[in-house]
Amino acid sequence: MSTAGFLDKLLDGAEVEWVPIGDVTQSTTNIKWAEAEGIYRYIDLTSVDIKTHKVTGTNEITAETAPSRAQKLVEVDDLIFATTRPAQQRYCIIGPDHGGHVASTGYCVLRANQARVLPKWLLHWISSTEFKLYVEDHQSGAAYPAISDGKVKAFEMPIPCPDDPVKSLAIQGEIVRILDSFAELTAELTAELTARKKQYNYYHDRLLNGEERDVEWRPLEEIGEFIRGKRFTKADYVDEGIGAIHYGEIYTHYGVFAHDTLSKVRSDMAASLRYAEPNDVIIAGVSETIEDVGKAVAWLGEKKVAIHDDSYAFRHNMNPKFIAYAMQTDAFHDQKAKYVSSGKIKRLLIDGVKNVRLPVPYPDDRQKSLKEQARIVAILDKFDTLTTSLTEGLPREIELRETQYAYYRDLLLNFPKPDEMAA
Repeated sequence: MSTAGFLDKLLDGAEVEWVPIGDVTQSTTNIKWAEAEGIYRYIDLTSVDIKTHKVTGTNEITAETAPSRAQKLVEVDDLIFATTRPAQQRYCIIGPDHGGHVASTGYCVLRANQARVLPKWLLHWISSTEFKLYVEDHQSGAAYPAISDGKVKAFEMPIPCPDDPVKSLAIQGEIVRILDSFAELTAELTAELTARKKQYNYYHDRLLNGEERDVEWRPLEEIGEFIRGKRFTKADYVDEGIGAIHYGEIYTHYGVFAHDTLSKVRSDMAASLRYAEPNDVIIAGVSETIEDVGKAVAWLGEKKVAIHDDSYAFRHNMNPKFIAYAMQTDAFHDQKAKYVSSGKIKRLLIDGVKNVRLPVPYPDDRQKSLKEQARIVAILDKFDTLTTSLTEGLPREIELRETQYAYYRDLLLNFPKPDEMAA
């Protein structure tokens, strides 16, 4: 696709006007809680899926339970964009099922003036690289950087053929149609991946729970011991040094197991660090979510690796990948949740986690137990490759389609700027 020629053909010499988003959107209404009655559905900052950009769930809210600050009543075709990190990548267009809901104060609500601009024209611009860079340049705050609604509405976007609304909307619609086709393909692949993961989780839990064989559920403190890491910071990172795993990398970078580290720290820190040995399982002790805290990665490298003090090395005599897989089961998560602090930052209460039980197959026959663990790991590895590998299977295909969408989105939205048009 030659996007430059495509745009030229669509525009056919017509004018392009760059206008603030606020000029092509309408005002929205705050809900008046003092006058409100009954139950409303509430779209909070976790209600929008970061990948599919759709509302996946809502909560109930009433005047008595509502936060003191005003929220917006949203309508069908409104676009909501989360203005505060880490939720800024959450945005969506409100569909028929969620019109009349209440949006969290963390969202900027954009209601397109549909005589001038298509709602999805706004959506694709909100997802653009240009808008993301604009947000980076115009947000403020240290702990949780945020961009104001006014700044969002000040972002300038192009309106082709501003004096001919019919032609303008037709041009917008054609570009939206092309970009939607990329997005729909990604959505289909994502749905397929979700189905595969559901299938994987079913067999994963069934294999590990040992419903059809001799299994004993033993507390972690009987299986092994926890060794807490020692602190290091980003300032200690180097290109060549001691292999190190930071707790945050466990749930953002690593899968079930690892042979190499993403990071290295200074060699002169060797004596002050604490290490995981080969075959230890490294566990994240801190996260922003209950799901991520306690995430485990089996360390299969040939050398010991330094671990951060907000993580633990679990030292044991079982198959390390078996343990890491077992720490992904619903049974483990249900037990673990009892021993996680309830603050904004979730932290494993390690003295309690020691009581969490894992299944040990054939506990009275070590060789038979290890053989069974290896058999289960081999099966789960095949599922894991399909569902989570970044170089094989559906995730790789989804990543390629997302990259393709982003490439064509930025090219198709590459309208000439005012200074370029003047030249």
